[in-house]
Amino acid sequence: MTRTIWLVLLGWLFSIPAAAERLTLEEALASVATAHPDQRMAESDLALARADRDQAASRQDFSLFLDGTLRAGRRPDGDWKPDNIGRVVARKPLFDFGRSSQAIEAADQQVAARQALLFSASTLRRIDIMARYFDVLLADMQYAAHNEFMAVAYVSWDNAKIRFEVGQISRPELMRLEADYQDIREQRNASLQRLRSTRQKLANAMARPGQLPAELAEPDLPHNARPVSEYESLLPWVMEKNPRIQALQAQVAAADARIAAMRAERNPSLDAEVIGGGYSRESSTRDEVSAGLVFNIPLYQGARVDARMARERAQKERTVAELDKLKLDLAETLLDTLQEIEWLRETGRTAADKQIEYRDWALERSRAEYELELKTNLGTSMAETQVAHLRRQQVEYRLALALARLEALSGGSLPPAEGAQK
Repeated sequence: MTRTIWLVLLGWLFSIPAAAERLTLEEALASVATAHPDQRMAESDLALARADRDQAASRQDFSLFLDGTLRAGRRPDGDWKPDNIGRVVARKPLFDFGRSSQAIEAADQQVAARQALLFSASTLRRIDIMARYFDVLLADMQYAAHNEFMAVAYVSWDNAKIRFEVGQISRPELMRLEADYQDIREQRNASLQRLRSTRQKLANAMARPGQLPAELAEPDLPHNARPVSEYESLLPWVMEKNPRIQALQAQVAAADARIAAMRAERNPSLDAEVIGGGYSRESSTRDEVSAGLVFNIPLYQGARVDARMARERAQKERTVAELDKLKLDLAETLLDTLQEIEWLRETGRTAADKQIEYRDWALERSRAEYELELKTNLGTSMAETQVAHLRRQQVEYRLALALARLEALSGGSLPPAEGAQK
């Protein structure tokens, strides 16, 4: 029966649209460069910030425009005469005493914030792909174990039916064995569904929704042995390098620059202007070509500037509060991540290894007893051995993800691990 089940499983897997070769973790992570909706949204935000920066810089650009008037005027003699004017005007802002420079500074800081958030989105996507990849591997191992348990339960139930017919066991005992089989069959079928659902989630994370991978390679995880710094030395590094902190800090600086730009609207402005004109009516007061300086001195603007500055200050205070809260959250997350790494290395691995050691010994004993026809629990021992190995892989996968999250918190790189955890 076990062989039949595996043949059905293999047929189902080969029916899934899949890559021709076994997918590796490195290949899966390389898909970060592909167009994923999360990535595209972050890239669009960055493009918008850059466009705002170009718009702010364009305030100092040279401008050239045509200014014309079509009209007629009545002369003292009572006749109406055309008085048309056509002018080409060239204007270049010279000084606005802080308006443009502060607007450009605000836009530059906003670009820096969006760049940091784009990096954060790429890092989070790598972690998501890793998690989905590990989920597929664990689902395969879990299915194999449940499949073995189900085969054992079916054989026990099937043998019990024969024993019941000859009166060796009671009906309640037979019903119990059937109920056990159905429970394990339910778990096995749930594991079977996870084979597809985990692959679908991995394909979506890789931005390949129609290409479900059939077979995954077991990854090498050399970074799981990487030394890690202590919390006290790593916390300042995270507070300086974390991209989300950098993004909020840039947004605070952008708010300061916008407030300064608004305040500068009370300052004068000075432009250079050159005009070339043509007129349908001659006049001694009209110049065909003129050049000069144009200045503007605001005298009264009502509450418009104050209201905009008040709104910007309120938004800045909210951003500062978000930054302070993020620092508190990151401090807790960093501690939790380091404690998880320590627990997995010092406790999780040891417990899983001892479980494997015991199950390997129990499997050898069951195999020997099976060969001597003393007991028939070989299938159960094999399944329990698979569960023990599954537990060990879970530890390594969790450790790899915890280290990846730690690196993401640190902005993609970790400091030298002096006094590191072993």
